[in-house]
Amino acid sequence: MQLDHVRAVVTGGVSGLGFAVAQHLVAQGGKVALFDVNDDKGAAAVAELGQANARYFKTDVTSEAGVAANLAAAKEFLGGLNTVVNCAGILGAGRVLGKEGSMPLSQFQTTVMVNLIGSFNVSKAAAELMQHNEAGVDGERGVIVNTASVAAYEGQIGQAAYSASKGGVVGMTLPMARELARFGIRVMTVAPGIFWTPMVDGMPESVQQSLAASIPFPSRLGKPEEFADLVAYILRNTYLNGETIRLDGATRLAPK
Repeated sequence: MQLDHVRAVVTGGVSGLGFAVAQHLVAQGGKVALFDVNDDKGAAAVAELGQANARYFKTDVTSEAGVAANLAAAKEFLGGLNTVVNCAGILGAGRVLGKEGSMPLSQFQTTVMVNLIGSFNVSKAAAELMQHNEAGVDGERGVIVNTASVAAYEGQIGQAAYSASKGGVVGMTLPMARELARFGIRVMTVAPGIFWTPMVDGMPESVQQSLAASIPFPSRLGKPEEFADLVAYILRNTYLNGETIRLDGATRLAPK
């Protein structure tokens, strides 16, 4: 897919990795619809990207009806829909057995609802629209890119809920790609390591330095634009399908 033909919905699109993706796509001539829940950041993001190129839609990714309605509105604004990049997610950190007792089930459920079920919810609703697109090169009608995490593979203490949710994203990538192949819709996942995000920005400098030192090469945190560049490459390379790509500087998470 040529990037200037991209008509994309980006969840979690007003900050962090999602906004970096939106910036990259718009810079290459694409148009984006930003699905998120932060109105102030949404307005700022649209102001930066340009109202002709971007629009913000307040969206709870766990709402089936809300997502379907916003996707229809986004498709109208974009003049089509051929790309979804799912970046919406929450950390949901907490020990199974903490000082105050066991983890409330609601905490585990919320993490899985946003990270896994939210990604599925947006993907399946988008695929329903994409299947009607005119076929492009190799019969392609759309691309779905999900965001997992290296924690899907080696989750740390306190990441049981988060790792389970991201492991689910990895697990559904291949079967979803196989199922949607007949419609010409590709499904890929990126599993980023430790990246500069608003969450990391709020950490003490000593913690940031410790995180950077744990990464073999290059020994630094990932840049959101590097994540965006990989997403853009996935969109361009039609033969990438049904796979999860780690983007992590060869890091492997320690137990804690």
